[in-house]
Amino acid sequence: MSNYVIQPQAIVGLPVIGEAALFPVRRVYCVGRNYAAHAREMGFDPDREPPFFFCKPNDDKSVVVVPEGETVTIPYPDLTGNYHYELELVVCIGKGGKNISVEDASAHIYGYAVGLDMTRRDLQIKMREAGRPWEIGKAFDYSAPIGPVYPVSRVGHVNDGEIRLEVDGQVKQKSDITHLIWSVPEVIANLSTLFELQPGDLILSGTPEGVGPVQRGQAMVGEIAKLGGIRVNVA
Repeated sequence: MSNYVIQPQAIVGLPVIGEAALFPVRRVYCVGRNYAAHAREMGFDPDREPPFFFCKPNDDKSVVVVPEGETVTIPYPDLTGNYHYELELVVCIGKGGKNISVEDASAHIYGYAVGLDMTRRDLQIKMREAGRPWEIGKAFDYSAPIGPVYPVSRVGHVNDGEIRLEVDGQVKQKSDITHLIWSVPEVIANLSTLFELQPGDLILSGTPEGVGPVQRGQAMVGEIAKLGGIRVNVA
């Protein structure tokens, strides 16, 4: 057994539907502006931009596990007055690879989940306008609530279906997975040219239009067809 001068962080494990074992989280990749209507609402032309990526931490301060049927409460973060929800399809990689072809990409997927890419929008925009990295707007504590993993063996591949978010019972985001600019296989193929993907990697595949602020005391309910839902309250 290895010894460390400080105790290493425990691996985050997501519950898996139908399994007692957990899905270990290795890395958390995110795709920026992957729905055309969302790209437009953020002031960009989706027809001119190839996929781009950013990351979130994989520790248990950033990745918030939301078990099936449960509601989890997260704190309103510091240093922001514009705290946004972004509901996303999460792709869970089960087989690693580099330079994966679009045709082979689906074979690398273990399952799917529902997740939120919580964003300190004011800080993200400030960094974007200055040409600096987005970490303070995207990679803060409690920024990635994620529900249970639904294995491909149970639900098949999620290539279509409604994606929907409500805040206090009001629909804020509603679209379909078919509206992704870059499909999940295309995202995997592109990302694998930049990083060698490994089992345990998560890919948040982008959010549809309708992003906006959530306040203290509000409740978010996100749902994706075949994957159930995720319930998150803001303290």
